[in-house]
Formats: sequence, structure tokens, C-alpha cells
Amino acid sequence: MEQLLAKLYQTNHLTHDEIVELLGNLTPEGKKELFRMADETRQRHYGKAVFMRGLVEFSNICKQDCLYCGLRRSNPSADRYRLTDDEILSCIEEGHELGYRSFVLQSGEDFRYTDASLAAIIRRIKSRYPEVAITLSVGERSEACYQAWFEAGADRYLLRHETASRELYETLHPGMSYDNRVQCLTTLKRIGYQVGAGFMVGLPGQTARHLADDLLFLHDLQPEMIGIGPFIPHSATPLAHESGGTVDQSLVMIALARLFIPDAMLPATTAMGTLDPVGREKALRAGANVVMPILSPLAVREKYALYENKICTGDEASHCRHCIEMRIVASGYQIDLGRGDHCSVTGPCPA
Repeated sequence: MEQLLAKLYQTNHLTHDEIVELLGNLTPEGKKELFRMADETRQRHYGKAVFMRGLVEFSNICKQDCLYCGLRRSNPSADRYRLTDDEILSCIEEGHELGYRSFVLQSGEDFRYTDASLAAIIRRIKSRYPEVAITLSVGERSEACYQAWFEAGADRYLLRHETASRELYETLHPGMSYDNRVQCLTTLKRIGYQVGAGFMVGLPGQTARHLADDLLFLHDLQPEMIGIGPFIPHSATPLAHESGGTVDQSLVMIALARLFIPDAMLPATTAMGTLDPVGREKALRAGANVVMPILSPLAVREKYALYENKICTGDEASHCRHCIEMRIVASGYQIDLGRGDHCSVTGPCPA
């Protein structure tokens, strides 16, 4: 195991069989060494900075029926909402006043927001705040749509691949195509977005071999951002009674992702904090370097329920920002409220 960790640290790569072997033999001491290596690698690329993104969850309406998601179209108990253009702009305005210069616009796959209408929102934000970075996370669309949003001023796009196993992907995503998911990611990169991929840990049927597939997929794709977090069952989905993933499993995968793709932006996700009061801090110590406090109106926060019991749904935006800031500083890291671009945008990434 020590030899595999040393090889990964030095080369940023392992074979599929070596990843499976490492995952099957990782001792508590081995995990400590893995997390140390990941933290050191993150600091080499980004120092002690933790980048803050203001998150606006502007619609919980979704055309897809993913088995694990509380927003799935077949969930009749979901209390649906859409924010108006002015409500979205108000969230951005509040975030800007709080110091944020990076924003994430996220929704279900809600096609009421058309190519043109979302482009208009992006242009309004950029015309008022030209210095900010805008990340979109709204699912699968056409190349023409992605191009239009990029030309309107969107800088980044988050689209988790969810799992690099075709069989597992299509089992969990009825009516969706693994090939189309991958094509969307390659299209986004070709257009020029800073692209985010990622996966869930602890999915039903997921094995160490699937997780090895995920790491190698990411290594080949080289996304600028990687989102990894535990699968948390939702009571109104077909996977309600599954056991779900754990913080410990997710920490291992976050650290491995940091070593496989050293210059990636890696969020300490809200899901980690939902399962463990200090889950996000643990993720930072395992190589993560992004947090995304919620800016959505209080009236709709609980309605954006990919999973249940999500933290921070009752906090005012100002309280949410200052709370996570204090926790990050107490953990020995530094807040960065700037654009937080990938290192390749601001200059050559460290070797």
C-alpha cells in the first residue's frame, strides 16, 4: 500500500488494478498519509486558499427521473418553484454586497429556462458585475445552447458524470444516455468552459472497480472542477431504503481525486456537512478547496432537496457566509472571495 501511495504521489496515476488494490487495503494510517499527500498537493497549487462560490438554486423542476434524486419528475411530494429573472438578479446583488465574486446558477433540468432566456439572465449579471465569474449547473443541453451561454458570458459549467460505469449510469438514470453525458462534457471543454465533472460515493451496486473507473475517467477528461460527495437516500425515491455513502468513503475519493488531478478545484460539499457537523472541514484537510454557501431566498431553500435534512437552509445569506468563513479560518485555511479561477487561467499551474 505504501508503494502504491508513493507511486500515485509521484506520478499522479495508478492502473485500474492498482486503484482497486489500494482501496481494498487502505489502513487508518494509510488514510492519514493519503490525506497528508492530498493536502500538500492542494497547497502546492492553491496555497491555503478556500474559494467561496455563492450558490443560487433557481428552480427545482426537472424533466429527468434519476432514481436517487428528490427533484426527480416522478416525486409528487416535491414542492416545486421557479425564481423569476429579477429574483435571480436580487440573489446575485445580495451576494455581491457580501463580497462574492463567483456565483453558481443551479437548477433541475427545467426547460422553461430556454437558451435565450438564460442567456439574457447571464448578460444582465455580466453587464452589472463584469468582474464576476458565472458557473452554470443546469444539466444536459445542446451544443448550440452551451455555445450561446458561453458567448453571453458564462465562464464555467458543472455537470457531474455521476458514474463512469455505463451499466450503473443507465440503471440509475432511466431514459438517459451515458454516451450523451460524456459528449456534453467533451463539448463543454471544446467550447472553452472551465468544466466540472464528478461522482457520488456509495451508490447502490457501486464497487471499488466502479470507483477506479471514475478516477481514470477524470484523469482522462482533466476537468477544472471535480465534485465528489456521498449518496444520501431520499425518502421519496426508489432508493429510499438503501444505506447510502459515508463521509469516510468520500474523503478517500476526494483525496485520490486531488492526487490524480492535482490542479482541480474540489468542493467541500454541503452533503459532507449534512452527514457530519465537521464534514466540510474534513474534506478541506483531504484536499478540497472550494465551498458554496447558499444565496437562494429562504422561502425556497428547503424545496431544493436532492436529499433530505440539508444543512444551512434556514440561514440568512450573510449568516451563512460568516459561519462558514469562521469554520474555514478556524481550520487553518484562508477565505478567497474572488473569482477563484482554475490555475491555468491565471498562469501556468505548478508542476
